[in-house]
Amino acid sequence: MPEKTLSQQIPFRYRNFDSPTGVTRETAKLLAERLGVDETQVIHLALHQLAVKILPQYEQDDGPLTAVQVRQIKKLAPTVKKRSVRSSLFEPETT
Repeated sequence: MPEKTLSQQIPFRYRNFDSPTGVTRETAKLLAERLGVDETQVIHLALHQLAVKILPQYEQDDGPLTAVQVRQIKKLAPTVKKRSVRSSLFEPETT
């Protein structure tokens, strides 16, 4: 029988009562029953939802644009005619 690698597993302890930081085993069992999975899968589903909510879901880019890239964009972007504002939705500021 192959030996399991224990370093890939962590101990998991249910809480004595439900709180914002943990749940009881009874709650985990109710979730498992409602979802049609076992308790281990409930834990994986909860961790996945937390990961999607908290961790970035896109590949990291190369950081800010360089000055050369900004110049290239400005060169390629269409020029816009400057226009004056005839009216405003806001009251003019008085100084």
